[in-house]
Amino acid sequence: MSDNQVDNNGNKDEYEEVCYMCKRPESVAGKLIRIQPNLCICQDCMQKTFDTVNNSGFTPNDIIGMLKMSNIPNMQGMPNISMINLSDLQNGVPQSQKLKKKAPKEKREREPMDIRSIPAPHRIKARLDEYVVGQEHAKKVMSVAVYNHYKRVMSEPEDGVEIEKSNMLMIGPTGCGKTYLVKTLAKLLDVPLAITDATTLTEAGYIGDDIESVVSKLLAAADNDVERAEHGIIYIDEIDKIAKKRNTNQRDVSGESVQQGMLKLLEGAEIEVPVGASSKNAMVPMTTVDTTNILFICGGAFPDLDEIIKERLSSAASIGFGADLKDKYDEDDNLLLQVTVEDVRKFGMIPEFLGRLPVLFALESLTEEMLTRILVEPKNAITKQYQKLLSMDEVALEFEDGALEAIAKKAKEKKVGARALRAIIEEFMLDIMYEIPKDENIGKVTITKEYVEKTGGPLIEMRGVSSAPRIGMRG
Repeated sequence: MSDNQVDNNGNKDEYEEVCYMCKRPESVAGKLIRIQPNLCICQDCMQKTFDTVNNSGFTPNDIIGMLKMSNIPNMQGMPNISMINLSDLQNGVPQSQKLKKKAPKEKREREPMDIRSIPAPHRIKARLDEYVVGQEHAKKVMSVAVYNHYKRVMSEPEDGVEIEKSNMLMIGPTGCGKTYLVKTLAKLLDVPLAITDATTLTEAGYIGDDIESVVSKLLAAADNDVERAEHGIIYIDEIDKIAKKRNTNQRDVSGESVQQGMLKLLEGAEIEVPVGASSKNAMVPMTTVDTTNILFICGGAFPDLDEIIKERLSSAASIGFGADLKDKYDEDDNLLLQVTVEDVRKFGMIPEFLGRLPVLFALESLTEEMLTRILVEPKNAITKQYQKLLSMDEVALEFEDGALEAIAKKAKEKKVGARALRAIIEEFMLDIMYEIPKDENIGKVTITKEYVEKTGGPLIEMRGVSSAPRIGMRG
C-alpha cells in the first residue's frame, strides 16, 4: 500500500499491507501485488507459486476446475490459489493483521566529501582514545590507513600516479576491541558501515551467503544510495574461518574458494547486488556497485596463530650457552604483535588474498590494568551506564577501587576479553537493580570489593543517613 493511500474516512492509512503467504510487510518484501481488495502477495511468493504450478503437472483447466469446486467468490482465474490455505479465507478476505507503518527516516543533506572534511590522523586517534582504552599502535595504524584511503578516493589520477587501496587485516584475541574500533571509526567519519561474518560465506552455488552479500549489506546501510555506499567501509569479522582447511578430502567450499572469490571485491570491481533483499531473485531489482573505493577491514582472532609465531621465533634456538630457551615465549600474552605475513600464510590464508590486505597489524591482549580502565574511562563505560540507570531512580552509584580491580581480575580469568566485564557486573548488580525501586529512601549505593567477591554486601546510604552495610544483598 502506498503512503498516499487513504482509508474509507478519507484519512491517510497508518498501516501497511502484509504478504498473505510469507507475512512480510510491504516495507520489507517490496511492492505487493493486489489480487483481492484485502489480499496481497509479494513478488517473491508469486514467482514461487508460478514455479510450483508449472512443475506440478496441472493444466490450466485443472486449476480452473479446482477453483470452481472451492466455492470461493471472485477467486476464479487465480493460478496461485493452489498455494493458499483455503480454510483461512472467508468471503475472500484473509484473516491476517496489518502492520503499522514505520515513521520515515529523515534524510539529512550531506555535503560532498572533501579532503578538509576528513579529520587528520592525530584527530582520528584522539576521538578513538575517547572510546577505546589502550591499543595505541592499532589506533595509529587505523587512523593513518583511513586518512590515506579517503585521500585516495578524492585524488585525481591526471598525473599518472594512482594510489592503491589500503585494506587492513586486523588480528587480535577475542574481546580486545576489533569490532568496537571499526564501529567507532565509522561513526566518527559519518560513512556507511556494514559488519558481516565470514563464517556464513560459501562458494557460489552452495548453501550459504554468496560473497556479494557483503556488498548488499553495505548498500542497505547506505539506504540504497549507491554513490554513498561506494565510499563506505566493510568490516568482515571472523576472517580466519575461511582459511584453507588442512587434511580434508572434501571440497573446501567455505575456505580457500571463498578467499579466491573475494579477490575481485578487495581489488575493486563492479558487483551486481540485489536492492532491498539479501539474495538474488528473478523478482528483485539489481544494481551495480563499484567496490574500488570501498575500504575493506578484515579481522579475526586466528586461534593457534601464536603457535606458528612461536615456532618461527624458536627455530633459531641452538645448543650452547647463548641459545634461546624453547619455552621462552610460552608466557608471552602479546606474541601476536610479532606476526608477519608469512605466519598468516602458514595459517591458511592464500598469498593473493594477503596481497590485497597490505596493512597488517595486531591488537594487544588486555591486561588487568587495561580492563580496570575500560570499566571507567571510555565515554560509554559500563559503570557509567549503570550509574545512568540508577540516576533515573534518583540513586547515586559508586564503585570502590578495590571492587574495580576485583572485577578486572575475574574478567581476566575468563579469557574472553572485555566481553566478560558486562557478564560479571550483570551478575552482582541483579539484586541491586531489583531491590532499589522498592525503597524510595535509598540515596546512594557503593559497590565494595567484598560484594564483588561474594564475601560481603554493598554499602547502602539512605537519604540524610550515613553509610551502612545492607545485609540483604549478596552476590
